[in-house]
Amino acid sequence: MTNPQRPRAFRIPAADQPPPEAATAEAPPRPEVRLVDEPYEIVDAADGVAVPVAPKRRAPWLSILFSALGGLVTIAVGLSLERLIADLFATAPWLGGVALALLAVAVIALTAIVAREALGVWRERKIEALRERALAALTTRDHTAAQGVVQELRGFYADRPALAGAIRRLDAVGDAILDVDDRLALAEGELLSPLDRQAKAAIAQAASQVSAVTALSPRAIVDVAFVVFSAARLLRRIAAIYGGRPGLLGFLRLARAAFAHLTVTGGMAVGEGMLHQVLGLGLAARVSAKLGEGVLNGLMTARFGLAAVAVCRPLPFVRVSPPTVNDVAGQLFRSSEPKE
Repeated sequence: MTNPQRPRAFRIPAADQPPPEAATAEAPPRPEVRLVDEPYEIVDAADGVAVPVAPKRRAPWLSILFSALGGLVTIAVGLSLERLIADLFATAPWLGGVALALLAVAVIALTAIVAREALGVWRERKIEALRERALAALTTRDHTAAQGVVQELRGFYADRPALAGAIRRLDAVGDAILDVDDRLALAEGELLSPLDRQAKAAIAQAASQVSAVTALSPRAIVDVAFVVFSAARLLRRIAAIYGGRPGLLGFLRLARAAFAHLTVTGGMAVGEGMLHQVLGLGLAARVSAKLGEGVLNGLMTARFGLAAVAVCRPLPFVRVSPPTVNDVAGQLFRSSEPKE
């Protein structure tokens, strides 16, 4: 006995409809449809330009772990303080009062530290935002954005008496019709040029000190400790010159950005001026190994200072040339020579 066939449906074409073969031949070719298993690959836009899709974010388990541990430590410290104060009150009421007063002082000090850290991070973010807005205004030729950047930069340095004359000159041309480059260059020349000179002087002084101490130090551990201390002090000084007031968190954030900038720019980039410094380093190393080591540490300190300037400066370099190692390390060989 044969199995009965399943019912089928047939569409009868109309009299004026072309046969299926002709319709297939005249229809334009359909775009190829490709099925993929991974939905987060690059998607092609309608104009053929590849549009990157944000990758799928993973759960921040490390942040969750540290947050949970921090919460547990906070609860444990709070319970310990509560039991200590209760025990002191049970022993002697005046001891409990003293403990409460000390706790209040500690809370006030902690609040002040948190406020200072928050203010430092806020000022750093404001400097970064100014620099990004200035770059965007230069790229898009936005006159309104450039004028807003100049006004905000003027307000940022309004509390500095040394820049009062520069601020008045900027106010005199505030409504003038200027190009984007000219307006930002004017603000750069009036407000940031004096700060650039201070930053270059600070870098030259730090590089000279590192070179001299390294050339005269008898221990390598002393060299490493002084180089790290000088780099940290130089970063804080440059940040203060350009208006930043970093606390501990702000300092760590600036240090990470400076090291990242130093890595992106190539670290010890060997250009024409740097080649002269390297040749001088070779000559100094032939005279004395400690002298060559001092020159090398001074050059590295100068490079770190230049990266700190690029991170802490609220405007990009518009018309002023960025400082180089030759601008700030011209006294390395004189300062690194051992004195008799």
